[in-house]
Amino acid sequence: MRPVYLDNNATTRTDPLVVEAMLPFFSEHFGNASSTHAFGAHVGEAVKAARKQLQALLGAAFDHEIIFTSGGTEADSAAILSALETQEGRDEIVTTTVEHPAILTLVAHLEKTRGTRVHLIGVDRHGRLDLDAYGKALSPRTAIASVMWANNETGTLFPVAELAEMARQAGALFHTDAVQAVGKVPIDLKSTAIDMLSLSGHKLHGPKGIGALYVKKGVKFRPLIRGGHQERGRRGGTENVPGVIGLGAAADLALKHMEAERTHVKALRDRLEQGILQQVSHALLNGDGDNRLPNTANIAFEYLDGEAVLHNLNKAGIAASTGSACTSGSTEPSHVLRAMNLPASALHGAIRLSLSRENTGEDVDRVLDVLPEIITRLRAMSPAWLAHEGAGQQGEGVAGHV
Repeated sequence: MRPVYLDNNATTRTDPLVVEAMLPFFSEHFGNASSTHAFGAHVGEAVKAARKQLQALLGAAFDHEIIFTSGGTEADSAAILSALETQEGRDEIVTTTVEHPAILTLVAHLEKTRGTRVHLIGVDRHGRLDLDAYGKALSPRTAIASVMWANNETGTLFPVAELAEMARQAGALFHTDAVQAVGKVPIDLKSTAIDMLSLSGHKLHGPKGIGALYVKKGVKFRPLIRGGHQERGRRGGTENVPGVIGLGAAADLALKHMEAERTHVKALRDRLEQGILQQVSHALLNGDGDNRLPNTANIAFEYLDGEAVLHNLNKAGIAASTGSACTSGSTEPSHVLRAMNLPASALHGAIRLSLSRENTGEDVDRVLDVLPEIITRLRAMSPAWLAHEGAGQQGEGVAGHV
């Protein structure tokens, strides 16, 4: 049987058409995009075309609002550090308890080393932001509010357009880490108050090592990486031309496949979720069931260790994850699920199944054939499960599906 890949929120396979677009820029079109001779001029035009492809996917008003970076993490850092440097008299950050480590690690560092005040806004059981707390945290001291467009673990979508407008009314900049959202949900930046947006190529079937930061025209910006005049002086260093071309091609494909993400991929995700919940007791679906990325399912199996579930899935040729690849290997429960106040019996038992347009109904069938048996077998060896079952036999009952 062919392997089943369900870890697309960690990374996607680079689309063969993207690879095809990139290949000539490793050898045939090898010039430096900043050079004025013919070798460079041709490459420079290709970079401009890729920028326009990304502009179309994001619904940006101008192509020069896009700065190419090494990925989402660099873009996140550039946005937040620039805001702190350019917003005179403002030195506070508002963000959430469920952000990606690229944000949370940075703001924790700023808090420790610079004394920057950071407001961490909580979420409810479904991962939805506390809007009242967010509004109260915004003040004349807020330099930037940074809230992810979609959570990488649960897929929960945040109302970023509304949050950006609230930040604007408070005189603060608004940034969104949209790494998981770009290519999966429609985006039209020119119709929002969003000032900055981060993305990464390898999340939308593009190459690794390339990303972008959108900076709305008129927003003051200080570069994170200083050097040459590349990217209009906003990001020094010779352009990663093959990566840029690949990101542009991936953006173009994502725009064409957007409807499939919202229909075909969502239908597969829903069938997968429903099949698991019907066959496995004491399974909790995590995230906002109605307002979520179309490809993401996060399910916790009570009284089990998610790593053990993943190990057995991997042995069966099925790739999934427990959450962010950037925290893989940690023995601590997910900070996202902790913030959502998941029951203690389920905190260690969550797995994330993230699909893409390349997945098929056969992939879903394979997981539904394999996963329930894995859960039954692991629970038969779990002291926590056996203790729970024993308590149920003594009169407490068994809860069934949650």
